[in-house]
Amino acid sequence: MDYFNSNEYLKKLNEYFNAANYLSVAQLYLKDNVLLKTPLKKEDIKLRIVGHWGTVPGQNFVYAHCNRVINKFDLNMMLVSGPGHGGNFFVANSYLEGHYSEIYPEISQDEKGLQKLCKQFSFPGGVSSHVSPEVPGSIHEGGELGYSLIHSFGAVLDNPNLIVATIVGDGEAETGPLATSWHLNKFLNPQKDGVVLPILHLNGFKISNPTILSRISKNELLNLFKGYGYEPIFVEGNNQKVMHKKMAKAMDLCVRNILKIKQNLGNQRPIYPMIILKTPKGWTGPKVVDGKQIEGSFRAHQVPVDMTKPEHLKVLENWLRSYKPDELFKNGKLRKDLQSIAPKGEKRISANKNANGGLILKKLNLPALSKFAQKPIKRGEQNAQDMMVLGEYLGEIYNQNKNNFRIFGPDEALSNRLNKVFETQKRSFDAQILKSDEFLSKDGRVFDSFLSEHVCEGLLEGYLLTGRHGIIHSYEAFMRIVDSMVAQHAKWLKVCSELPWRKDIASLNILLTSSVWQQDHNGFTHQDPGFLNHIANKKPKFVRIYLPSDANTLLCTVEHCLKTKSMVNAIVASKHPMPQWLSLSEAKQHVENGLSIWDWACTGDLKKPDIVFASAGSIPTIECLAAIKILKKFLPELSIRYINVNDLMKLISKEHFDGGLDDKIYDMLFTKDKPIIFNFHGYPQLIHEFTYKRANQNIHVRGYVEEGTITTPFDMRVQNRIDRFNLVMLALKHLNVPTTTKTKIKQQMQKKLEEHKKFVTEFGVDLPEIVNWKWED
Repeated sequence: MDYFNSNEYLKKLNEYFNAANYLSVAQLYLKDNVLLKTPLKKEDIKLRIVGHWGTVPGQNFVYAHCNRVINKFDLNMMLVSGPGHGGNFFVANSYLEGHYSEIYPEISQDEKGLQKLCKQFSFPGGVSSHVSPEVPGSIHEGGELGYSLIHSFGAVLDNPNLIVATIVGDGEAETGPLATSWHLNKFLNPQKDGVVLPILHLNGFKISNPTILSRISKNELLNLFKGYGYEPIFVEGNNQKVMHKKMAKAMDLCVRNILKIKQNLGNQRPIYPMIILKTPKGWTGPKVVDGKQIEGSFRAHQVPVDMTKPEHLKVLENWLRSYKPDELFKNGKLRKDLQSIAPKGEKRISANKNANGGLILKKLNLPALSKFAQKPIKRGEQNAQDMMVLGEYLGEIYNQNKNNFRIFGPDEALSNRLNKVFETQKRSFDAQILKSDEFLSKDGRVFDSFLSEHVCEGLLEGYLLTGRHGIIHSYEAFMRIVDSMVAQHAKWLKVCSELPWRKDIASLNILLTSSVWQQDHNGFTHQDPGFLNHIANKKPKFVRIYLPSDANTLLCTVEHCLKTKSMVNAIVASKHPMPQWLSLSEAKQHVENGLSIWDWACTGDLKKPDIVFASAGSIPTIECLAAIKILKKFLPELSIRYINVNDLMKLISKEHFDGGLDDKIYDMLFTKDKPIIFNFHGYPQLIHEFTYKRANQNIHVRGYVEEGTITTPFDMRVQNRIDRFNLVMLALKHLNVPTTTKTKIKQQMQKKLEEHKKFVTEFGVDLPEIVNWKWED
């Protein structure tokens, strides 16, 4: 008989499972006497007990059986824990297999180390109650409910030898992102990608309610997942001995099916295995406390035994001793014969290099920008579509990085003008393909055929966390859908930066286009630049906001972002034909500085301006420059300084962010007291928030103020008052100019606005003088 299916092995596996359960309970409750060498006392218990138990034993069970198949089949396997809590299970297992102590030597493999392990859990200065970056082997934050499968599928892309076992909580399964991510099996190439093994853990309850999938019939449940394209294997029960036999058989069958799928060179889409594991919530814990059912009920979810009651001390002690810790641990260490059944070296789940992507991160090969750069003959004379130019560049990056770079986007690559990518790349798709379809292929590597921002963003995260590079593009307004995902990733990066053993990964690069200022087919619903505000509230050390004003600046910005590590970079770019301002060399310098004075756009005395104009974003830049032209015409003696901002975070005072401009440099650029007219792509208050610590508070910001719907591009600007005519009137309010002159110019601007309104209302397009406007030196 196969040793890994023998009664002897499964008996040891059950003891290993009990050891993991014991350590999980001990972490939750104990700060001392962690091996119960003496009767449990009140002083041994933490004063504040924070954590969860209900999901833990089922996850310990899965971990043990993953270890078993890793050994039996010599697998490269990761484990992703989807349930929102239960970090003590992952900590317990990584400790039992020894890797936790290798990373944290103070948590040693003895009784002293065990005491520290238990005390630190959900304790000030310790580790959190969910699976967090501090836990070796993890790439998924326990608080990110709904994204486990997405991260797992991202991890296996271009990773053909990797299997990711993913525990999906049945509460988690009710979230939108998780519910749609079952379909990701239609985007894997069995020969070029790895495989995700979903393990749906039905323990029946959420915090205080039943879960839907646990309350429908077995037949309905099986049909649901067969419809998703899986072959479900049901493992159900509560008898440990029987359950180990069932799970061993199920896991063996899954692995053999996966290996067959990997060997199959046919064109038919495979049916992937999955396991539906049904165990009681709080399995192996107290059955009844104070006359109320605990195991198998919602009451097992968090802390099942309330330690404020003295009589519960014995309840907890009996529970802990039920695992027979005196038989499991010898001299404060897991028994040697039990240690021997854990995988070794990098085969251990907690030591898998894919879960610490920086260890295997390869440098991205980037083509020379000169091949793609625009060569403007005169400032603003020629137009180009910035995103179209970028698409050609990204296509070449694909060519030079066969298995190390991907673009993700929710059915928007063509809409966002990344057309050139498809000259060399196809969309990944492993379902039926019709003759009328475009760019679809089983071998495609552009992820563009799934209409879910959650899925696209989560796949990119999984791809980055396992040591690769990529970028996500989306309509600006719809990136708000994944606000929380990006926030969690930024938090992950922040914690990882404090862990020396966690190596830097490639940055999360987010390309926002189809922006608020020009909605060809859509209106008010597609107008929301608030993602920038969301990003701006994260730790400045880990986030950047870029607003390139032309194609060359966009190319240089994207190249810069792709070279960064462990950052979240948000880039706002135009997809419509726009004037081109800077040469490639100028754009490189501009991106390096973050912002700069454009001398050629200034008027009068450059050293002593009467007013400063500034802008961030392609459309605000056009209107700023047009306003300067108007003022120069009416007030030729006026000295105007123009500043273009690409890296918005440079505006923040060094008091709040080391990367912000030094006050002296900021004052030299923006002056200490002259009026500043700032034309901004997004919500005006963001600029005020960034500059509130600066000496010059004579700043007047225009931006999006929730006006406009389906209308002309210029009318959108007028309705939000970022247009040239409104900017001129705003500047006049703050200039020392004779009242009669101000009145005359203001009347001219109002006349132009009236002319615009009449023309737009009648013809539905903008005035020819607006459409055909060019910068003239």
